[in-house]
Amino acid sequence: MSTDKNIPGTVTIGGDLTVANIGYGAMQLTGPKVWGEYPDHDKGIALLREVVAAGVTFIDTADVYGPHSNEELIKEALHPYPGNLVIASKGGFLRGGPEYSDMGATGNKLYLRQAAYMSMRRLGVDRIDLYYLHTPAFTDTPFEQAVETLAGMKQGGLIRHIGLSNISADQLLSAVAITDIAAVTVHYNVAVRLGAAVRAVAEDKGIVFSPWHPGAVPGGDDGAPFHAVIDPIAAKYDATPQQIALAWQLHRTPNALPIPGTTSLQHLKENLAAARIQLADEEVAAITALASEES
Repeated sequence: MSTDKNIPGTVTIGGDLTVANIGYGAMQLTGPKVWGEYPDHDKGIALLREVVAAGVTFIDTADVYGPHSNEELIKEALHPYPGNLVIASKGGFLRGGPEYSDMGATGNKLYLRQAAYMSMRRLGVDRIDLYYLHTPAFTDTPFEQAVETLAGMKQGGLIRHIGLSNISADQLLSAVAITDIAAVTVHYNVAVRLGAAVRAVAEDKGIVFSPWHPGAVPGGDDGAPFHAVIDPIAAKYDATPQQIALAWQLHRTPNALPIPGTTSLQHLKENLAAARIQLADEEVAAITALASEES
């Protein structure tokens, strides 16, 4: 395994968990359509070990990835965990089959508690460092009640910090009025700014902002305006457009914790190297201007 520590910057979750500021999203280590086990089991184990050896100290997973097999793979690869490794998991999504459209959601108090306990068992921990409500897209429970459930789980010692996933800015504001929120994760990158309003609230409240698909740069005709700006910047730094997109995340948000996922060791190394790219202010501004931040 590599022993290079590639990530110079850090971000602190909830005031007490300091991690390298590029994490690893483990969702791709599942079967097709995020269903079933990762087909190359030994490669998955080896990759997770390389992730940690390369200096990553934050891994993002969820009970619905597989379902369950992603958490089990992480435990098999990495348990007993290094003392500096933070693993975040999520609960609230339901899978009825391999089709992503079959996903449902629940905010039921008993279900969320059971989901957290089962994630703890699969991961081999007695407390989850960061536990996300995976979605607010449920109708069986008021959103605020689900947040109160997580607050009770934190008070009871099941989870250390509370996170929220795929929420709106208004929901984030409602949540912080109930309890401390340590992190949020939403879809946000150079082209897709669905989480822009959440990003702004998170920055204002000192909440870690953990965008998913953070390094995506569109291709084809739709991507032409983005590449016209990003490609010359990438050439200047001898980097890929995706590395520039990740570097932009770190410059755009002081408390950013992007979680790119990959099944390629080469891409992993490229992702981590993006943390060393120091963009100029005008380059950050040019990339920011490529899409609306009003969504």
